[in-house]
Amino acid sequence: MDSARATIEELKIKISQTNLPAEVSEKLLSFLQFSGPPTGGGTELGSLISYIDFVISLPFGKLSQDILDINRTKQILDKNHYGLGSVKDRILEYLSVLILHKTSGQESVFHAPILAFIGLVGTGKTSLAYSIAESLGRPLARIPFGGLGDPATLRGASRIRPDAEPGQIMKAIRAAKVSNPVILLDEIDRVAIEHKVDIMGVLVELLDPAQNQAFVDHYLDFPYDLSQVLFIATVNNTGNIATAVLDRLEPIMMPAYSDEEKLTIGRNYLLPKAIKEAGLDENMLTIDEAIWPQILRPLGFDSGIRSLARSLQAICRKVARKKVEGKVGPFKITSENLGEYLQS
Repeated sequence: MDSARATIEELKIKISQTNLPAEVSEKLLSFLQFSGPPTGGGTELGSLISYIDFVISLPFGKLSQDILDINRTKQILDKNHYGLGSVKDRILEYLSVLILHKTSGQESVFHAPILAFIGLVGTGKTSLAYSIAESLGRPLARIPFGGLGDPATLRGASRIRPDAEPGQIMKAIRAAKVSNPVILLDEIDRVAIEHKVDIMGVLVELLDPAQNQAFVDHYLDFPYDLSQVLFIATVNNTGNIATAVLDRLEPIMMPAYSDEEKLTIGRNYLLPKAIKEAGLDENMLTIDEAIWPQILRPLGFDSGIRSLARSLQAICRKVARKKVEGKVGPFKITSENLGEYLQS
């Protein structure tokens, strides 16, 4: 018991020495003051320590400094993404408005729209979010929604539950170490059907500027200001999204890539990346121009580039194995040996 009392006193000191909002600090100290020594042994004390440590690790009021350079943003988009002219224009327009509000000192009354990239798998939705975060100089946290069931996964579970823990939103904030990260809500249409209504309700609260300035995670049990977070969503099928959520999104449709665009992306972006990831020298592998159509469409039409990326990665892995096994190279992929490199 003396050890437990000493631990509580240490927690009180830790709280008082941390720069927390006054209401949060008072809440935690009051909680410790009236809870007394834990009666559930080490488990209860451990839960208490975990809770306090999580709260004091949150970046209350800490904001990253945005890089407000539209030309730099354009360069990053062009570097990371081939084509997509209309999509890039929408992003640049959106960030221009954000820059004007920030430079004029009116950002407190500006509520950034929630960009939603809508399109088929492999069309570049997720990577665009990373480019936006890179251009602004903000950390990015990704929350995958595929198969998401219990809404507590998003907004936390009450500490009265034995398996209580914070939700993914607050975990993302803590990991980012600032209160204005980019949070990517990835594939929000792929939540579990049986929990769709509840999860969409949490999304409405997250994306509504009138509500997210006082978002309450059930584990924390106090409001946290998410109004400075830049939320970005990706969607495959809008038919699976609640109307109330769609009303809070700024939709940007992702076009399908033509074969010509995929060829340029494959040759200039994906192949050099796959070669590097495989640990190969850039001159170790070449692909005969005549066989690119077979690599672009191994299984027929594909609007995205994900299968193309996988095919090029498979080729590079097989070249890497040949090199490790003693073959000298360089290696050239032709119509005669393509099957060897693309076989499963």
